Amino acid sequence: MERMALQQLNQAMQDVMRAARNRVLEKMGTQLTVAEKTSRRDLVTNVDRSNEDFLVHAIRKLDPAARILAEEGRGDQVTSMTGHVWIVDPIDGTMNFVHQRNHFAMMVGYYEDGTPTLGYIYDVMADKLYAGGPALGVTMNDQVLPAPADLDLADGLFGASAPLLIHDRFNMQRVIATSLGARILGSAGIQISQVLAGELVGYLSYLRPWDFAAGRVLAETLGLVVTQVDGTPVNMLSSGAVLVATKRARHAVLAIVK
Repeated sequence: MERMALQQLNQAMQDVMRAARNRVLEKMGTQLTVAEKTSRRDLVTNVDRSNEDFLVHAIRKLDPAARILAEEGRGDQVTSMTGHVWIVDPIDGTMNFVHQRNHFAMMVGYYEDGTPTLGYIYDVMADKLYAGGPALGVTMNDQVLPAPADLDLADGLFGASAPLLIHDRFNMQRVIATSLGARILGSAGIQISQVLAGELVGYLSYLRPWDFAAGRVLAETLGLVVTQVDGTPVNMLSSGAVLVATKRARHAVLAIVK
């Protein structure tokens, strides 16, 4: 896609994300319908589903060639990254949304033939919209976001997944002990955005494609690295333990994990 068309698409998608945020805020004071998906810790609400419907419909209007992988199944059956692939998480951190009404995000990633192209992470309650991609750079609320400093693991805070830390998967307890401390929020979108902003040197969790698709676009644009926990490339159509970090922090984490 040519740069001008990409700029127009980027602006239009930011408008869509802001409209989606307004819809979520309007529904936060209403009675939520909450259901369990795989367990009592894996929730879905009527707001997740209606917001996904809104985002999928808006993306199809902007990009008729789109194939959409969406968390709640409102999109398409996507089996390859060929063509225009959009990956949507309508509410990331649903447990936080239900019980705290805070610390949740909306995320959309756009890939052309498997290449990270545009990404959006919206910290809904903080009203922080991270947007952009390799051809355009990254903004936060329309202001250019500078690349974070390439700090080592020992020089920064680390975003941890609670289950990985509790059960010491991938030597997570040693990773945290090496860092300046753990930060656990229960939302991949929020914690990845903190890595983008330089507030964390890294984040490691078991993630599904919609949990990291947007973050990968934005992180790699800012010179950060996104890999599986063993250092191999991520697969955009499968789940795994995913690390988002500065280059130096990644090197330290991989040394501990291995």
